[in-house]
Amino acid sequence: MELTKICDGLGFPEGPIAMADGSVILVEIKRQTLSRVHPDRQIEVIAELGGGPNGAAVGPDGMIYVCNNGGFIWTTQDGITRPIGTPDDYVTGSIQRVDPHTGAFETIYEACDGQPLRGPNDIVFDAQGGFYFTDLGKTTSEYVHHGAFYYAKTNGSDIRRVHAPMITPNGIGLSPDDKTVHVAETRTGRVWSFDLIAPGQIAPVRFDMPGRLVATLPEYQLLDSLAVQADGQICVATLMRGGISVVPLDGGEVTFLEVPGDPYITNICFGGTDMQDAWITASGTGCLYHTRWPSAGLKLHFNG
Repeated sequence: MELTKICDGLGFPEGPIAMADGSVILVEIKRQTLSRVHPDRQIEVIAELGGGPNGAAVGPDGMIYVCNNGGFIWTTQDGITRPIGTPDDYVTGSIQRVDPHTGAFETIYEACDGQPLRGPNDIVFDAQGGFYFTDLGKTTSEYVHHGAFYYAKTNGSDIRRVHAPMITPNGIGLSPDDKTVHVAETRTGRVWSFDLIAPGQIAPVRFDMPGRLVATLPEYQLLDSLAVQADGQICVATLMRGGISVVPLDGGEVTFLEVPGDPYITNICFGGTDMQDAWITASGTGCLYHTRWPSAGLKLHFNG
């Protein structure tokens, strides 16, 4: 895989979105911004969101919907920046809606059924214009929250907890037919799938298995955000090993594409006329890379 560095100097980039004009919108979690990387590689701050903007997606209204995890404590060692805990000023997580043209933004969700959102992380829209998102939880030296994934409407009128508890759910994506939702758990190194029987409603799961297990990565490989290929295979960013794992749905062998020099590879998105242009966030070194992917990515329902 031949990688081209588009830019560096980003503050822990995540949530890339390939836009129709050739730019890439992404979050900078450490910088607390939603930003745009232009085709000439210049970086423009769209909005200063505070907290910890994490996953991002274009909604049916053209707005950018951002999962805000509420913020992290940061450290840098051996040239790698990484989050190491929850700051003293943390209050809650949230879902924010941002106008990419003006930078105006608002918070549309901070809780579900009276329980605060802890650390919203990744997001994907279905064909109906609703969105699924994960809540990884927050971590201190004394506890780790149980996580969950949710379904919500863009107008702020309805949010529901789809499945809980989960252990640090992170990446989330939909199958090409919108009938399955895939979730990657960071700490377990597992990818789970859930059958959808209606928007925001999954089929009952077995008492002895909290979902349909697609893959468990061996050794110390932590999973981050994900994207789905047009053929349904799941491309999940893999921390510590530093690259993208391509997970087949039939239990076959997981293939791995390395991104050298950074153990914090956090996300991949697809774009271009054939959907084989891929952008990858190398968050520890603050870089955005481009490559030509071996397979076409799944075209999202909404894009800018």
